[in-house]
Amino acid sequence: MANEELYKEACEAIVNADRAAAEDVARRALAAGLTPGDIMQNGFVKGIQEVGELFESGEMFLPELMMAADAMAGATEITNAALEVGEQTTKGSVVIGTVQGDVHDIGKAIVIAYLKANGYEVTDLGRDVPAQSFIDKAQEVGAQVIGMSALLTTTMEEQKKVVKMVKEAGLPYKTVVGGAPATQRWADQIGADAYAEDANDGVKKIDALLAK
Repeated sequence: MANEELYKEACEAIVNADRAAAEDVARRALAAGLTPGDIMQNGFVKGIQEVGELFESGEMFLPELMMAADAMAGATEITNAALEVGEQTTKGSVVIGTVQGDVHDIGKAIVIAYLKANGYEVTDLGRDVPAQSFIDKAQEVGAQVIGMSALLTTTMEEQKKVVKMVKEAGLPYKTVVGGAPATQRWADQIGADAYAEDANDGVKKIDALLAK
């Protein structure tokens, strides 16, 4: 029962966009013996999912959305620090960002939370990311996967540009595309290695890519 209460508090801290509360819940959950992945998956991730739904339905606006993302970042920092002091084994390294010309963030935040909760090391490039920056950062951190999010049909071409650059240079990175206008057909068309329908699907697709 105590665990359920912590999950609920974690979720509410994100929905309320309260970074201090999110950090406090994260610390208390870890002190109570919950694993970083447990409190992230069952508490904070559920909160950021709810935030995404509220934003999509027009019940939450961009300023609150950005504050909720900041609260999520605070919780993530605490849980990541706990992972680093333990015997953490990383499943792989992923570089992810919203492509150039596109400034949406919430879908990417949810994907990042899921990936971290599932044992991946994630580098968040942020929003409005130039194609070359995806490749430069992947090389810098030794990533296996480049994830690209696009919300606008007009910015989807940037996903295509990154995939083309990876292929033409013969680079080893697996490429994953996602976002509202993206589809499996689009991924096939541009030669991406996978299409992620949502955060959970993204984890499964990356698991499968790195298992090959």
